[in-house]
Amino acid sequence: MIKTIFLAMAIVFGMITPAALAQVKDFAPVTEEMLLNPSPNDWLMYSRTYDNQRFSPLDQINRQNVRQLRMAWARGLSPGIHEHIPLVYRGVMYVANPGGIQALDATNGDLIWEYLRKLPEDSRNRAGRTIAIYDDLIVYAAPDEYLVALDARTGELRWETRSSFSSSGPKVIDDKVIAGMGNCGDGRDCIVAFDARTGKELWKFYTAPAPGEPGGDTWANVPVEKRSATPWGLPGSYDPVRGLVYWGIANPTPYTRIQRHGGNPDAISRSAPAELYSNSTVALDPDTGKLAWYYQHLPGDDWDQDFAHDRILLRTPVNPDPTSVKWINPRIPRGQERDIVVTVGEPGGLFVLDRVTGEFLWAAPFPYDVPEFVVSKVDVETGKTYINWDQVFKKNGDKRMVCFQNSRGYWPLAYHPGNNSLYIPYHDECIERTVNMANERWDSGEVIRRPGSDPNAFGGIAKVNMATGQIHRFYTAPIAGNGAMLATAGDLIFWGDLNRRFRAFDSDTGGILWETILGGIIQNSTITYSVNGTQYVAVLTGDGAGHTRTPLRLVPEIKPPRGHNEIYVFALPEKQ
Repeated sequence: MIKTIFLAMAIVFGMITPAALAQVKDFAPVTEEMLLNPSPNDWLMYSRTYDNQRFSPLDQINRQNVRQLRMAWARGLSPGIHEHIPLVYRGVMYVANPGGIQALDATNGDLIWEYLRKLPEDSRNRAGRTIAIYDDLIVYAAPDEYLVALDARTGELRWETRSSFSSSGPKVIDDKVIAGMGNCGDGRDCIVAFDARTGKELWKFYTAPAPGEPGGDTWANVPVEKRSATPWGLPGSYDPVRGLVYWGIANPTPYTRIQRHGGNPDAISRSAPAELYSNSTVALDPDTGKLAWYYQHLPGDDWDQDFAHDRILLRTPVNPDPTSVKWINPRIPRGQERDIVVTVGEPGGLFVLDRVTGEFLWAAPFPYDVPEFVVSKVDVETGKTYINWDQVFKKNGDKRMVCFQNSRGYWPLAYHPGNNSLYIPYHDECIERTVNMANERWDSGEVIRRPGSDPNAFGGIAKVNMATGQIHRFYTAPIAGNGAMLATAGDLIFWGDLNRRFRAFDSDTGGILWETILGGIIQNSTITYSVNGTQYVAVLTGDGAGHTRTPLRLVPEIKPPRGHNEIYVFALPEKQ
């Protein structure tokens, strides 16, 4: 009895943290080999594997039985922004809550331990999207601009290092925690690597070169401290055979050319390279951070359009269909198998590059080919992209419309190797803006539906054949979604929308095979895992940032409850 009273007092007065009261039993450290070849039962990084395919080999839940899915458990989460993707390892789910991390029993949601961090009020609405597991550590980017490593068994703090906030979150590659950071010391942004066991900084790659460095002249006369292009989006992918990390970088700021260059939109080139490495894919050596190659998808952006999210790695025959693909490299041998890296930008646009060299293979406007698309052309001989000059702001007060706006965002895509298809959820929306030189960061803007578009097809999922580029729009609806795509060996695609609907689709036809209604907006998060022979599917609801608010304004009749933060987990009923 006395021991119980003392323990309760110790918790209240901070002598013992709640994290120390329980621990994960029989914990085995996560090795590099586990990350390279994860068990199908686990979900060890935000897209499960280093290639970012978000494909699970689990097939207990499949086309034939998915209609029997039932809720296995649910657990509420703290108030705040939730755009997070949890991890699962050996039956334990690790999930970020505003202000900390929880370890949960993945079979029933019971709390094992919780780490809570004291945060300044102005940081509480900042949320990272990913966490990382390696050895016996859980690593996350705290909103107070610290990178934090916790003991995966107990939640106790192991190390922390002052950095800058990473909204994307970290990824562990070759004993290193790699993350995209803002304001890395001289005003510029960077991709940075830390020693996974100590938090010691190992290298930085600045996402905007300084004057005198290779590519530095692409910023014209902008001072080094004003050269900003953040890697704020989803973490990159990794090819262990080539020893390359592929990362996406966002737009330059301020958001228009005339704001960045004293009223002169032609201070930089209308074609790539312009303001490197904004809106680019960069391939880096994970040991040193040295640049192997880059490709710029949108040169000298004028509208706050990002190419900052996941790069998907896969192997496919390359045989683009000219009736489906607008820009095709004429030198590529048709039908030849290639290792490629694929990305889709926030303003749309599907780009396919050679993984080894960065050679341009093919690209297409996405989700639709319209005159207002951000890229006017691609020189198919060189792969050089050209900004849509007709839509660029030429002087203060100019009004322009550009397509697309947040056509996709921080929700990752999925690839199914069984049918060589990439699954892309999208929003069919554009933005109309008026530039204001007096406002350095924001100009006035209004998100609008694409002129002539079908309001009943505002949101959709496109299934893209990665050999041919042919698009099958296998689902459309009046409401869009911010849910992560998930593909499984059960030939299912799981995805949720802003109207609380969580669905399983047939991966070939797009037919809806199962549907349920949750308590709130579905954000990111969707994963699958297995414990003791039972496959589970988990999804998180909650409020996100602007990507949540914008599409809801365009569909005012849909008014889902806000602030409903919860984890929902589903499984097949137990056999009687």
